[in-house]
Amino acid sequence: MKETWSRIRVAEGIVAGVTICRPQVRNAFDDETIRELSEAFAGLSNDPGVRAVVLRGEGSVFCAGADVVWMRKAAGYSREENREDARRMARMLRTIDTCAHPVIGEIRGAAIGGGVGLAAVCDVAIAASTAVFSLAEVKLGILPAAISPYVIRAIGPRQARRYFLTGERFDAERALRIGLVHEVVPEGELEPAVIRIAEALRSSGPEAVAAAKKLIERVAGIGIEDAFAATSEAIAERRASAEGREGLTAFLEKRAPSWLQR
Repeated sequence: MKETWSRIRVAEGIVAGVTICRPQVRNAFDDETIRELSEAFAGLSNDPGVRAVVLRGEGSVFCAGADVVWMRKAAGYSREENREDARRMARMLRTIDTCAHPVIGEIRGAAIGGGVGLAAVCDVAIAASTAVFSLAEVKLGILPAAISPYVIRAIGPRQARRYFLTGERFDAERALRIGLVHEVVPEGELEPAVIRIAEALRSSGPEAVAAAKKLIERVAGIGIEDAFAATSEAIAERRASAEGREGLTAFLEKRAPSWLQR
């Protein structure tokens, strides 16, 4: 991949990095940032050399949601223009959500509005203890609509009834308790915690990790009996795959599997 973007930075590697680089506006996003994030994650998803992607904001803030200048411009849009604008946002979130590689959120500072949505689409979200969160859209008379499927999936409808409606701020420990983030660490330990998760992901079979993401989405929300066919087919396919056979053989031979030797 080539770095051709003005609002984000992509660091290539086995553990790739995507950084929103707009600290002057607290890493708020606009239409160009949305486009660049979509392009970057689509490209990384198709890169077989990538094992995980870390999403972060440059400086002291993760993402403050929508850019004020962009929102002011959107206020003059027609209904159809607003609808298409929302679709672009929804497609960007879905592109990150369905990335073939695990996405780790490195959350420091504030995650507001759409920033909460970005945290929610990460497979693993690690927050600094000083991070703050808010679904503040209602304070502006609007809704957290595009991000709602992912945030509700993370925190459940009961918690959404409070935080979608009040727009109140809450701290990292509350975010942990309601399921928005997986772990909270002191600010100085945030990067080592992300590295620890990335290393754990690298020790797993890359094809199995991608398949596990798909399995979770397929099985979540359906009954146990309805899941029989999907789960039986999934494990049969994995056991018969070259990667599955290599993993089992390596275990029996007490050696590292091939994906750890690359």
